[in-house]
Amino acid sequence: MDVAVTKISSKGQIVIPASMRKDLVKGDQFLIIKEDKTLIIKKITELAKDLREDLKFAQRVERAWTDYEKGKFKSLPAKKFLEELEKCWPLNIKTIF
Repeated sequence: MDVAVTKISSKGQIVIPASMRKDLVKGDQFLIIKEDKTLIIKKITELAKDLREDLKFAQRVERAWTDYEKGKFKSLPAKKFLEELEKCWPLNIKTIF
């Protein structure tokens, strides 16, 4: 295991020490996961389409949850909610419920 110290620039860039980037090339992509004060950076060799879509969905859910916590959502009766959902969802919601 290699260990090094680096810092973040005013533009939010982090330098990966030369000794740790031997097998990295320009354009490589990385998955970054942040929880509290912990960051995990993982090189992505080939990110499956499903995983990419899952990550985008997780980001939308996180933004929605944040908006909810800030009181940006409104309450609706179940019937009205389903009517609104049918307007933006291509499936017939009545066949699901």
